[in-house]
Amino acid sequence: MAGGIGSRFWPMSRETHPKQFLDILGTGRSLIQMTFDRLSRIVPIENIVVVTQERYRKLVHKHLDQLPNENVLCEPFMRNTAPCIAYANHWVANKAGNNASEAVMIVAPSDHLILKEDEFLEIASLAAQHSLNTNHLVTLGIKPSRPDTGYGYIQFDDLPDAEDERIRSVKTFTEKPQRELAEQFLASGDFYWNSGIFIWSLGNITAAFERHLPEMQDLFQESTQAFGGPNEKSAIQSIYGDCENISIDYGIMEKAPNVTVVLSDFGWSDLGTWGALHEKLPLDEFGNGSIGAELWAQEAKGNIVVTDGGESTKIVALRGLENYIIVDTQDALLVCPKSEEQWIKQLVTEMKTRKSR
Repeated sequence: MAGGIGSRFWPMSRETHPKQFLDILGTGRSLIQMTFDRLSRIVPIENIVVVTQERYRKLVHKHLDQLPNENVLCEPFMRNTAPCIAYANHWVANKAGNNASEAVMIVAPSDHLILKEDEFLEIASLAAQHSLNTNHLVTLGIKPSRPDTGYGYIQFDDLPDAEDERIRSVKTFTEKPQRELAEQFLASGDFYWNSGIFIWSLGNITAAFERHLPEMQDLFQESTQAFGGPNEKSAIQSIYGDCENISIDYGIMEKAPNVTVVLSDFGWSDLGTWGALHEKLPLDEFGNGSIGAELWAQEAKGNIVVTDGGESTKIVALRGLENYIIVDTQDALLVCPKSEEQWIKQLVTEMKTRKSR
């Protein structure tokens, strides 16, 4: 899934060039390229499908030039994750033909960070085999390291006869709790973060759409034969005009009785905020992290500094600053306390509203 705009990563992430196409970590590979590299270790390239917005088609091809052109599916406008997944489901079903129901799908956001890739691939393979052996919809849960209020939480329980002790039944989903509740979740020991990475057979997820989102399923089902052909674009335009704007979490995962979670710890972050990125960076002795900057810090701690100065490295000097986000690009500067970083998304919305007046 590669259609988001990453507004919380402003000013590096813009609508014209969002987060998934950025080399956030300074590794020489964008986040979407890192996701592609990771998945192509266990999935043939011809079986990797990217769902994005029409305006990002050229960017996807630029970053993933190995991917067949037909494997880039373009939404006419954003409708959240349930329609995105339904689109991919029906495209794969049309391509797979008679074997469609047995196809195993990994649904992965294009802008997440995974540091322990071998462990992730082992977990993904375990989840894929479990989904084939059962009628379960599988999500990957991440062992929490802090009471983060920006993540969803999964409460789990034992799953009798599971082939691996890491596979558990799902009791509840809770989306972005208040801090006090998040602290209770961590103390209980039976809550993990919801990674937003899903694994299931096409047959099982299709049955779930038929049961929980039947109108959406019917919209796509009526046009399945158009997918992969010259009429696909017009068919999708029509479908999305009538499609409900809803996430796969709200639409299916929180309602379905056959959901399991694989307990995981593979160095995951959804990189949803600058603060989340700060936790994944090498830090100096005072907890300051930087990308693209030569950082000189005195009496400063817990800060993240990111610069985009092109080929040159910018010198940044800090004194007396604690727990701040500083992001400097060629046309914008952000200075914000880490504790207030949710304001960044609000800021982007306000700027868009002001420009539209």
